[in-house]
Amino acid sequence: MKLKINIPSKLSEITLEQYQKYLQLLEDNEDEAVNSIFFRMKLLEIFCGIPYPEMHNIRVKDVEEIVQIIFDTLDNKPDLVLNFQMGDTEFGFVPNLEDMTFGEYIDLDNHIGDWKNIHKAMAVLYRPIEHKKGDKYIIQEYKGDNYHDIMKYMPLDAVFGSIVFFYHLGIDCTKGMTNYLEEQAKQEGFDKALDISGVGINQYTHLLREILDDLKVSLD
Repeated sequence: MKLKINIPSKLSEITLEQYQKYLQLLEDNEDEAVNSIFFRMKLLEIFCGIPYPEMHNIRVKDVEEIVQIIFDTLDNKPDLVLNFQMGDTEFGFVPNLEDMTFGEYIDLDNHIGDWKNIHKAMAVLYRPIEHKKGDKYIIQEYKGDNYHDIMKYMPLDAVFGSIVFFYHLGIDCTKGMTNYLEEQAKQEGFDKALDISGVGINQYTHLLREILDDLKVSLD
């Protein structure tokens, strides 16, 4: 019986959820188990969708080749992906990070360094495109957890690309976002609330800088 195997050769052919399952597999198995037959069979199950009972019909040589292709694919370092399609919806990367609201930033910072929940951060960075003209587009306003679960199915190249983008532009983003968040705090009355609670705006600014520094570290 011939078995048709779909082997991902590009990160765009792998979903975030598949990668999360892969990381969980690594976490659940000791380092010495990575070379085990069980680990390889789980890789084929995660990335190729091969049911466990059917794996017994695959030659050992073919398994090794498939596993190597998967590892090579995961080793790719993509550029920033500005938009991608999921079903009938096109998602676009946030056009201007300095337009990010305080709520968006908090959700991004809380989840960007946590692979188990990074899909929640991706829901901040990528939103459905509502209007598009050429290379320009307008994305949907952030609506909290509306797209958290959906983003588990986004292509992995977009995830990797956005993380690399944030890491390399970390310094510029830190300066711009800190200034922006300071202004937002003043405009939205956070300075008054902080004064009442005994925390001054200067201390608040210091906290923001610490948070942004943590963001850069978490992307390393």
